Amino acid sequence: MNDQNQSKPKQRPEETPKTVLGGTSAAKSSSGWRNLFAKRWVSPAIFMAAAAIIVTLMWIYQGADQTSPTTGKAVSTEDSKEGTTETQGKDDQALEVIAGNETIKWPLADRAALQVELPFYDDKASDEEREAALVQVGDTFSPHMGIDFVDPSGKSFDVLAALSGKVTYVKTEPTNGNVIEITHAGGLVTVYQSVTDVAVEVGDDVTQGTVIAKAGRNDLERDLGIHLHYETRSNGKPVNPSSLIAE
Repeated sequence: MNDQNQSKPKQRPEETPKTVLGGTSAAKSSSGWRNLFAKRWVSPAIFMAAAAIIVTLMWIYQGADQTSPTTGKAVSTEDSKEGTTETQGKDDQALEVIAGNETIKWPLADRAALQVELPFYDDKASDEEREAALVQVGDTFSPHMGIDFVDPSGKSFDVLAALSGKVTYVKTEPTNGNVIEITHAGGLVTVYQSVTDVAVEVGDDVTQGTVIAKAGRNDLERDLGIHLHYETRSNGKPVNPSSLIAE
């Protein structure tokens, strides 16, 4: 009996798998992640995926920002016309200038008795007309920014204020001779050059039709003899005098 008990092998109790944290299963899982990250293609793939997510989020954010209401002043179609050909051409296309109850007139007592010796240079005119409105000074040609009137008989004539205003400039210049400038409402200035017998001073208020001088001579256009050089400027910009007068 004792021999039989001694010869019978002892049975070992069955072992249960270890599933606790840090046990065998966790060790296998950790080893698997290390093997995965050890592959060369894994890290670049993760980087590209993260970048794609960031770009997508930025795109969504920008789209939402653009659709949100703005707090700035909206620009209307009318505001956007500023600086276009339509608004810039108003001075050139004007037929008359009104200051108070007056309409600008020629600075001459008898316009029909005088002739235009040198016209205003209009860049919209024909080649022949533009060529006729060039002034030669030495070897240089410059566009003529006024109108020169002469009496066919060569006589002097009265120069009148084309519009009521204030005399803001009276001076004798080396090439232009005696010059008078009268400032009017709306930024308009009338200029009278090559005059003599000046009858006004700076600061004088003159009414339309007042005799302010007589036609004379200047050095720049000495070939014209006795004449009046007349200009109109709107906010400093030369304007064709003919475009401001309704004839």
